Amino acid sequence: MERGPVVGAGPGAGARIRALLGCLIKVLLWVASALLYFGSEQAARLLGSPCLRRLYHAWLAAVVIFGPLLQFHVNPRTIFASHGNFFNIKFVNSAWGWTCTFLGGFVLLVVFLATRRVAVTARHLSRLVVGAAVWRGAGRAFLLIEDLTGSCFEPLPQGLLLHELPDRRSCLAAGHQWRGYTVSSHTFLLTFCCLLMAEEAAVFAKYLAHGLPAGAPLRLVFLLNVLLLGLWNFLLLCTVIYFHQYTHKVVGAAVGTFAWYLTYGSWYHQPWSPGSPGHGLFPRPHSSRKHN
Repeated sequence: MERGPVVGAGPGAGARIRALLGCLIKVLLWVASALLYFGSEQAARLLGSPCLRRLYHAWLAAVVIFGPLLQFHVNPRTIFASHGNFFNIKFVNSAWGWTCTFLGGFVLLVVFLATRRVAVTARHLSRLVVGAAVWRGAGRAFLLIEDLTGSCFEPLPQGLLLHELPDRRSCLAAGHQWRGYTVSSHTFLLTFCCLLMAEEAAVFAKYLAHGLPAGAPLRLVFLLNVLLLGLWNFLLLCTVIYFHQYTHKVVGAAVGTFAWYLTYGSWYHQPWSPGSPGHGLFPRPHSSRKHN
């Protein structure tokens, strides 16, 4: 007994399936594009608000000053309480590298698309070079403070035995422990990165307002920076809750804030500096108005 043709089989059915998948992909891409544009517009509006940026500075201060009080109300066995947790190893220890990668791409795109000038782009990117120098200089200063204020100890079952070794290197070479005043480099770096990224990302609101090219790649890079900024805030909160002594964290955050003020709050407004974010990118309403 012969079978009749299978309904829906053949080239026609395959073509319909491909057309359906094509329509589905187009819808998904449209939704993703709409979310990208909406999310980038809203994030740019928030970060571009001077009032919200001032509140953000107050938020960071509150996190560092009052955040340690949360250690009495959180689970001490959570993954974030471990020095070896994934975020601490992969992100906090390499925070400046992540910041330079994401923020460098954003600054490169924004400045070059706005000016089409390599020299201006390089000048704005030099702020990241200054930031790297600040990070390296602060790290060396913190080690120097620890060396100058420390002493050499040998842990024993009965307690600690003090040794009269002159410096940290000879103490560690002898297998002992060097204990001095340790400024929290993680708190310094996360605070500095948060302030720096908020300052740089705030330019995107003015960039969009001037109608400059803002395609999906640039908006995606901007949103990735926003997500990284959110991650730094979360990891800063985890750091002040679970790690380091209170004064070490406060001093680290204070030094990070002072470094931001010396660069973004003061030096970058001078003509012989790398320039503040957005400087020289947008036409001024009045040519006689000085840049602030």
